[in-house]
Amino acid sequence: MTGQEREKWIDKNAYYHRTMVKHLKFIIPEGCSVLEIGCGTGYLLEQLKPATGVGIDVSPDMIHFARVHRPGNTYYEMDAGRISLNETFDYVLISDTVGSFTDVQMVFEAIHKVFTPQTRLVITSTNFIWRPLLNIAENLGLKMPQQRQNWLDISDIVSLLNLTDFDLIDNYRKMIFPKYIPLLSHFLNRYVGNLPLFNSLGLITCLVARSKRVPQRSANEMSVSVIIPARNEKGNIEALIQRTPKMGRHTEIILIEGNSTDQTWEEIQRLGAQYKDRYDMKWAQQDGKGKGDAVRKGFSIASGDILMILDADMTVAPEELPKFFNAIASGKGEYINGSRLVYPMEKEAMRFLNLLGNKFFSLAFSWLLGQNLKDTLCGTKVISRENYLKLAANRSYFGEFDPFGDFDLIFGSAKLNLKFVEIPIRYRARTYGETNISRFRHGWLLLRMTVFALKKIRFT
Repeated sequence: MTGQEREKWIDKNAYYHRTMVKHLKFIIPEGCSVLEIGCGTGYLLEQLKPATGVGIDVSPDMIHFARVHRPGNTYYEMDAGRISLNETFDYVLISDTVGSFTDVQMVFEAIHKVFTPQTRLVITSTNFIWRPLLNIAENLGLKMPQQRQNWLDISDIVSLLNLTDFDLIDNYRKMIFPKYIPLLSHFLNRYVGNLPLFNSLGLITCLVARSKRVPQRSANEMSVSVIIPARNEKGNIEALIQRTPKMGRHTEIILIEGNSTDQTWEEIQRLGAQYKDRYDMKWAQQDGKGKGDAVRKGFSIASGDILMILDADMTVAPEELPKFFNAIASGKGEYINGSRLVYPMEKEAMRFLNLLGNKFFSLAFSWLLGQNLKDTLCGTKVISRENYLKLAANRSYFGEFDPFGDFDLIFGSAKLNLKFVEIPIRYRARTYGETNISRFRHGWLLLRMTVFALKKIRFT
C-alpha cells in the first residue's frame, strides 16, 4: 500500500481516526517529545503536536510520503527491532502496529534504549473480539485492508511487557461504535462504552507502561522536603519537629500554618527559632484557606527532590516516612499514598461513617484511575518535585476544584500515568485538638469531585 492510498483510508474512516487522536491527546500532552513506531504517513504524529516528533517505519514509501507532506517532524526508515536512535523521549507510541511486528518481544527489548525513568510506552491495538466484523468490513471495502496480524489479546501484550521488563500502569478499552452517526456515536463511545462490562467490547485496546531497566538515581543523592500543614495543632508542633527522621542526602521540614485559633503560628515561630540550628526548617502562613492551599504553599518553597505531606495531627507517626522515601527513591512507585485501612486502628482513630466513606471512595477510585487505591483520603502522600511540576503545569485540565489537596494530587498523578503505590500505615487517635473535617459537608463535596473526575478521566 502506498502513502497516498493510506491517506484515502484515513479520510474514509475519519471519525475513527479523530476519536483515536482525541484519546491519545488525553494521554500525551502537546509539546512533549514523542517517538512513534510504525508511523505510516505521519498523520498521527502530526496530530499530537509534539515539540520533538520522530517517526520510524519499515516502509520506504510511507517514510517518503511523511517527509514530503509532514515535514514538521523527523522520519526514519528503520526496523523497530533494531532501533538505532541516540536520544530519549517522553512518550513512545505504538498505535495499531503491534500486531504486525515479526517479533513483538524483540521490539519491546529494543526500545528500552530510548527510555528515561519518566518515559511512558503507549500501545493501542485491536480487540480481537472485533476480528470477524473487521474482516467483513475489509471485504466490503469499508476498512483499510491489512496483512495478517499477530493474534495478540490484551493478556498476551501484558505478558510480553512483563517478560521484557516493562511495568504496566494502566490498560483498558475504548470505542464500541467506530462509525459516525450524529449524537448516537458520541453517547455510545463516551458514556456507554466506558461503563463496566460494556468496556470489554471496546474496539481499541490501550496500554500504558514504563521501563524497569532504566537506572534510577541513588537514594543517597536525593533530598527530601516534608511539608506539614498545621491548623489548630499547637500541641503537636514540637513532637513533629523532633520526630521527623532524616532521609536521603538532606531533609528539610516545612511548617505551613493556616487560620488557627490556638496560637499555632506563634508556636511554630518560637520552635522554628529554637530548633533552626539542629534542623533545616522553613515556616510560613498560607495565603488562602484549606489544606490544599497550604500544601501548595509548602511545595512552592520546598527545595527537595522528593516532596512529602505529613498531617500535623500525628495520626500518622513521622517515623513512618522512611517507608515512603524508600518506595519512591527505589522507583517502585512514583505517587506514594498511605493506607489507613489495612492495620487495625486505635480506638476512636476513625469514626464509622468516615470508614464507610473511605471504603466507597476506594472502590470508586480504583475503577476511575485504573490502579488500586485503597485509601484516597489518607493525608500522607509523596511525589517527586519533577512530577509535581508537571502536574501543576497541567492543573488547568481539572481546574481549582479541591480545597483538601488530596484529589488534586491523585487526579493529576493519574493524568500523568504515574505508577501508584500504597503503603499501609498505623493510624492513631489524636492526642491534641479536634479534626478539621466535617463528615457530611466535606463528604458531599468529595462525592461531587468524584463525579467531576468521572467526566474528566473516564468519560473522555
